[in-house]
Order: sequence, then structure tokens, then C-alpha cells
Amino acid sequence: MTETVALIGMGLLGSALAERLLGAGFAVRGHDVDAGRMAEHHARGGLATGSPEEAARGAQIVVTCLMTAELVREVLLGPRGALAAAPDAVVIDASTVHPDASTALAGELAARGVSMLDAPIAGSSGQARRGEAPVLVGGDAAVFARCRPLLEALSRTVHHVGPSGSGARAKLAVNLVLGLNRLALAEGLLFGLRQGLDGKALLEVLKDSGAYSRAMDLKGARMLEGRYEPEGKLAQHLKDVELILDVGRAVGAPLLASALHRQLLVAGVAAGWSDRDNSAIMAVLRALCAADPAPP
Repeated sequence: MTETVALIGMGLLGSALAERLLGAGFAVRGHDVDAGRMAEHHARGGLATGSPEEAARGAQIVVTCLMTAELVREVLLGPRGALAAAPDAVVIDASTVHPDASTALAGELAARGVSMLDAPIAGSSGQARRGEAPVLVGGDAAVFARCRPLLEALSRTVHHVGPSGSGARAKLAVNLVLGLNRLALAEGLLFGLRQGLDGKALLEVLKDSGAYSRAMDLKGARMLEGRYEPEGKLAQHLKDVELILDVGRAVGAPLLASALHRQLLVAGVAAGWSDRDNSAIMAVLRALCAADPAPP
């Protein structure tokens, strides 16, 4: 590929996407407010830039990977925003944001003649780095077809799930199930441990049973060993659950398990585990056991 891509937002997930694009032959002009992330991007062979506008110079596609829809809009349309330098670029937003905000932004950009796809990544940064995290795309089918080579560079699995906002809606559904899978796994492991079962042996039993979920492969050992170096942060998942509950209220879906999950995530953030991996839901449950203190 010879296209130039501006990638704005190079945290855990954004940096993984940059690696995928560089490996596929794209020229990646990156921007992030974290200087350390920019140094890492430069070391990987990308170009580090000082603003979204600078990142977008000469780019045919602008990819955003940020925490909120407000930040996405700011880096595109705010002072020194990307679209000032690349008014004809296609925007691909890989952020996990509220579907209504994503649809509204796509409409605002369309009024300016700019096409946008919402294309969140359904997996952790580690999965994304390996190309194992599906891309869920909402937006015009013709724009999707035009951007398909880039999207397929990001993942071995790309799904066009409907019009604008559909990718964001599908991502929240995926994250709802993923989060509850992690919570169920943590609760099941702790239940067994408190009965005196060997954790590793129990995890193998769970993997070999009808209770199996991919969370067991990705998070089981981490939970047992208390290894919470982040691939997806606890606080980020709390943000996602807040979005899930807000959408659930709007559409009349009774998300009772997610409401309880939110309470536990709030407790984890209050305990200082915001930046730990989302598998640290296990630490939250351990902390609720008076005789089983939380790991350091």
C-alpha cells in the first residue's frame, strides 16, 4: 500500500493499530499528546507530528482512536484539527463512543463533504496487535469498500454491520458480553479458590466445559496470578459500561447484570486500579473477601 494515513490517538490500542498499518506498508503520520508514545511511534518507523493538523498533511485517510466522541470531534474540527489540512480525507473512527454521538459527528462531517466510518475494534490491544480483534464498521457501503484494504490491514476479520453508528452499537454489545464474561470468570475462579480448589486445575476444567469463554484464555492466568499490566484498562471498561447503560435506558433494555458490573468497576476505580488491566475485576472481588486481602 502507498496511501498515507494520519493516526490520532496512540494509546494502548492506537499504537497497536499503528504497528499493523506500518507492517502492511502504509505511511503512518501519528499524533498523541504523550511524548513517550510519539517516541515509540518514531522508533517503529512512523512519523511523529506535533498536532492533528500536521499529522493529516498529505493523508488520504484519518484514523482516530480516542476516549470520547468530544475528543474525536476536537482533533478533527478544532484548532489545528486534522480536516484543516486534509479536507478531502476519509475519517475512520476506531474509538469506542456513544452511537448517537458517532452518528451526529458523521452527519456533521457529511455536511462538509467528508465521509466517515465508525470502526471500533472488538478486542484488546494485544489482540489488535496480532490482527485477532474484529473491526466492526458502520457507514456507507461504498466508503467501506474504498477503505477495505486499510481495514483488512488492521484485522483478519472485518464486518460491515450497517449504516452510520452501527459499528459503535455493535461494539457496545460486544463489550457488554466481554465484560460480563470476565466478571463471571473472576467470580467462578474465586468461588473455587475459596473452597480450596487448585486455581490452575479449575481453570483447565472450566476451559474444557460448557462454561468456556475466550476470557478464560486471555484473562484466566492473569486473574490467578494477579498480573494486571494493561491491555485494556479497568477505567476504560467502566466508561464503556456507562455508555452501555445509557443506551440501554434509551432503548428500554433492562441491563441488570451490567448495572451490577458498573458498581464493581466503580469500586475498582475508587480503590486505585483505574490503569490496571480489566482483568483486575478479580482484584475487586478479592477485596470483598474479608479474609482474602487484595493483592498489592
